[in-house]
Amino acid sequence: MFTGIVTDVGTIEAVEDRGDLRVRVATAFDTATVDLGASIACSGVCLTVVDKAPGWFAVDVSHETVSRTAADQWTQGRRLNLERALKLGDELGGHIVTGHVDGTGTVLGICPEGESQRIGFAVPAGLAPFIAAKGSITIDGVSLTVNEVSDQSDGTAHFAINLIPHTQAVTTLGALAQGQAVNLEIDVLARYLQRMEAHRGQA
Repeated sequence: MFTGIVTDVGTIEAVEDRGDLRVRVATAFDTATVDLGASIACSGVCLTVVDKAPGWFAVDVSHETVSRTAADQWTQGRRLNLERALKLGDELGGHIVTGHVDGTGTVLGICPEGESQRIGFAVPAGLAPFIAAKGSITIDGVSLTVNEVSDQSDGTAHFAINLIPHTQAVTTLGALAQGQAVNLEIDVLARYLQRMEAHRGQA
């Protein structure tokens, strides 16, 4: 489990195709304190550390993960928002995040609001019902609050968030561009509520 509070921005140093992708990520984390088998969220994707040395760790990324995450996510030079797994007693500064990406969205536009940025995203119909104004959403591993949602006639939705200067500086989201794909994880509570409603309809 994670909180969506990014604690490092790493960079993919190398990608090797071994059937799955072996991805080596440069990091400022003290890797002496990272166990093999530990989980690290990489731009919202929970991955297992399979190798490490001072200054880097490696993870295996399956074809399933590649197919469900943002295009060009797993390429050399790509910057990743990193978060180590939540420990009992840690401060829950964001919201409960599983590290399981539900789908991808696309940046519609970016406009300044004071020193902050207002960023709009388009999401597919399968995710649209789970996004609510003032609800939580995880974008590339960052816990954010949805400001507004606009349902579209084709079943998709547009939503907007505000990105404060601190978040722009300490995550990759400050460098987002129009048309860019991002990883999205909906609030875990929305998942369970939808499942409960589906079963209630069958009763």
